[in-house]
Amino acid sequence: MRVMKHPAMYEISIEQVFYALSDPVRLEIVQKLCRTEEASCSALDGGRPKSSVSHHFRVLREAGLVWTRSEGVSHMNALRRRELDERFPGLLAVVEAAIFARAGANAA
Repeated sequence: MRVMKHPAMYEISIEQVFYALSDPVRLEIVQKLCRTEEASCSALDGGRPKSSVSHHFRVLREAGLVWTRSEGVSHMNALRRRELDERFPGLLAVVEAAIFARAGANAA
């Protein structure tokens, strides 16, 4: 099984985080992960092709937003909440608030 590359948080820049969050698909994945501690790629893919989803998870991992671990044939993903809060205090809370405010506005 392939080993996933997870950068150390000191290697992560705010520009990488914002770039990763600038794509609607990746933002949707982060939104789903905000609601749960951990989820498989298939639970987060939104019916998209595996190659596309793999790309989005790689961008999220390289930006330091998610941690991916293998469990059998599945990949389980979680937000790197604690590390992100240490590196960029308050950023994830602001992102979550914006995501859910947008979702609420779209539902109305």
